[in-house]
Amino acid sequence: MSSSSSQSGAISSQADVQQMFDTIVPRYDLMNHVMTFGMDFFWRRRMAKIARMTETGPSDFVVDVACGTGDVAFAIEAVGVPLVTGLDYSSGMIAEAQKKAKKRRSEVNFLEGDAMAMPFRDGIASAATISFGMRNLPDYAAGVREMTRIVRPGGRVICLEATPYDHPVLKHPFNFYFHRVLPLIGKLLTGEYEAYKYLPESVRHFPKPDELAEIFREAGLVDVQVTMLGFGSVALHIGTVPIES
Repeated sequence: MSSSSSQSGAISSQADVQQMFDTIVPRYDLMNHVMTFGMDFFWRRRMAKIARMTETGPSDFVVDVACGTGDVAFAIEAVGVPLVTGLDYSSGMIAEAQKKAKKRRSEVNFLEGDAMAMPFRDGIASAATISFGMRNLPDYAAGVREMTRIVRPGGRVICLEATPYDHPVLKHPFNFYFHRVLPLIGKLLTGEYEAYKYLPESVRHFPKPDELAEIFREAGLVDVQVTMLGFGSVALHIGTVPIES
């Protein structure tokens, strides 16, 4: 990896990341909408539609990893996947997701658990998704391997993640917003400055899209596709678990 993505995993310890996310639960959804200028609604829908179908037919079980308060899992349920489970290391996030599920009368199941050692047998899922959570894992490659492990042949591993921004024209204004303005907005809306200072720093250390694609391939995934969203600030990676001949 290049120096900009030399980190093998999150820039903070797993315990610190868990505590941080437990703290920002009350305004987590609002900040997601603010940070993405509302585009997160469309991106979640796009992920859900991709997760709905695999190489071998419609999905019957999808695991949303690092699910936060459950919005991606709910979107996957909404496109017709009959069984959806969300898993997150933060007990606060899972509690909020369960509250939302009850209000929505949703059948999505939410579990507190470790993305690095998920409580699912090999090949149980049609797809595994992760949205803005990969950069918080202690080991990116191990996280992709674990997602790949639980997905059956023909199924998909799907990652939506902020990526180091290098647009020749927009780079400087974007980085000013992301590194200077966003933490102040986070403090204003949530009372938490450090959490939203961590966000841009974690993105800065995250692998570039082609590097994450290579991590997907090294995990054994094939037909790896990368689509840039948000004017190049977000990358959607899709990999398929190979079907044995």
